[in-house]
Amino acid sequence: MEHTFTINYETALQLLISFIIGTAIGLEREYRSKAAGLRTMIMICLGSTIFTEVSISIGVSSPDRIASNIITGIGFLGAGVIFKDSLTITGITTATTIWISAALGMAVGAGEYFIAFAGSIAVLIVLTVLEKTKLVISRIHQARTYKITIEQDEPFIKSLEAELKILKVKCSQERYMKSENNYILVYEMFGSAKQLDALTIFLKNNMHVKAYEY
Repeated sequence: MEHTFTINYETALQLLISFIIGTAIGLEREYRSKAAGLRTMIMICLGSTIFTEVSISIGVSSPDRIASNIITGIGFLGAGVIFKDSLTITGITTATTIWISAALGMAVGAGEYFIAFAGSIAVLIVLTVLEKTKLVISRIHQARTYKITIEQDEPFIKSLEAELKILKVKCSQERYMKSENNYILVYEMFGSAKQLDALTIFLKNNMHVKAYEY
């Protein structure tokens, strides 16, 4: 049985749309120097589109199986860009961007162009406009988890409580631990960026503090 080469213009258009969507999202990620940048987002979007197109083309009895497998594979990629560094976790936004880029690629492959374009615009708004909103909110109010190592707990706690009243910073104690020679205190602090920066300076200059991190 001979197979003839034919050009499917709709498929070519889908791949082009997927490429454009992946490029738009990838440029934003590349601009912010994220782990998953331009090439990664293009590949994810294109790959999802191709898998969806092929599953429809070969007449898979349960197309949802292809979709679920794509999501599973994307889950591994997303997990690879999430990092836990001591008290902070980074990469969650990049992981979710990978996830939704795959969803947009699947929408293109399924011929749901309105969903793909509307979704892409929504994603770009979230990544750009709302990023600025997030920075404004962060300056007004944010939460930081401080891990403080001290030699003597009572003098430090008294001085910390006095400083918190001056700075008007709210806090809750998460953990209280004792090693051989030191005490380790973990606090969740709430306040503006200016207030918390002043608290950091206080910890830096406090004679009872051996080490701290947030």
